[in-house]
Amino acid sequence: MTEIKLKPKEHRRIEAGHCWIFSNEIDGLDTSIEPGTLVRVLDSEGHCVGTGFFNPHSLIAVRMVQKGPEPLPEDFIFQNLDKAYDYRKEIGVRKYGRMCYGESDNMPGLVVDRYGDILVVEILTAGMEKQKDAITAALKKIYKPKGILYRSDSAFRTLEGLGNTPEVVGEVPDTVQIEENGVKYEVPLRVGQKTGFYYDQRENRAFLKPYFKDKLVLDLYSYIGSFGITAALDGAAQVWGCDSSAAAVEFANKNAELNGVKELAVFHRDDAERILSAMKKKELPDQPDFVLLDPPAFAKSRKNLPKAVGLYVKLVKMALEGLEEGGYLAFSTCSHHISRELFVDIIRQGVSKSGKRAVLVELRGQAKDHPILMGMPETDYLHFALLQLR
Repeated sequence: MTEIKLKPKEHRRIEAGHCWIFSNEIDGLDTSIEPGTLVRVLDSEGHCVGTGFFNPHSLIAVRMVQKGPEPLPEDFIFQNLDKAYDYRKEIGVRKYGRMCYGESDNMPGLVVDRYGDILVVEILTAGMEKQKDAITAALKKIYKPKGILYRSDSAFRTLEGLGNTPEVVGEVPDTVQIEENGVKYEVPLRVGQKTGFYYDQRENRAFLKPYFKDKLVLDLYSYIGSFGITAALDGAAQVWGCDSSAAAVEFANKNAELNGVKELAVFHRDDAERILSAMKKKELPDQPDFVLLDPPAFAKSRKNLPKAVGLYVKLVKMALEGLEEGGYLAFSTCSHHISRELFVDIIRQGVSKSGKRAVLVELRGQAKDHPILMGMPETDYLHFALLQLR
């Protein structure tokens, strides 16, 4: 196996539990090595600290698969995916959920979401791309799916030098029906966001249920309606949702009908900031007293973090300005560049700029099928807060 050597002291972060080695931490970067090659990683003294996938053309040059000097098992793909499924079964996630979450499951750059008999997979690194046949074989053995869809539209693939042609193994429909927290959803698999559905918010949707009773709910960035329909089924007086995607709005309204709440939960194509501005001016037909604010990941890279923070602060401010005393705001961010501390600071800034008085009811994170790897804060990416104006 090819070996790469680290500069002095650069092994410490790996030994502390992190999984990434950056190109400037390697002593003599060999750009002739094929992207995705498995390599043994040596410290500056020549001791093996682990095994990982190497890509000399990426800022993250090595993604660790195994720590320590032991040889990597030949069937490590199957072993790791099988262990990942064992964990999901332990926490009660079997039929619908995230079955593999990259580095947290020793599978850097691999995401596997299960939609019953269908698996949707994202391969985000050159290393995992080279293991695609082994991944397919392992998934077939563990889950026996009717079909596997390899989505390839993530920008991370471009950074790794990978193509963007999707692949289907078996039979995969355009949409599939799932159930979460007793709610049914029709999910677009081929053209939906991410893998089609946001399983990471499952526990947050369940948490909010008691707070929806008799509320007029405004669901912004509603996608296919998961938060809004949950609200409608759990006692909300009315739900208005909006999203900038016409396709998402169409699915949201279909899902409202699927759950028997099409009169109670209505979704339209619109701009979230325009709606918040109208809410502040009391120009909406009724004044919401619960705002669901789940915007996209504005902070896609560290260089645009300041701009993203400004946008999040603005949205929180606008939402609070339109709420009256006793009103609720549920706010989320979903970028690993936003730390928990920064997330709380965004809320503080938004509250301060709104001139309102708010309390933090609860601070939460991602669902347990997206496990957070201690030693690697990048795996802790979803932050969720419920605020109430007092």
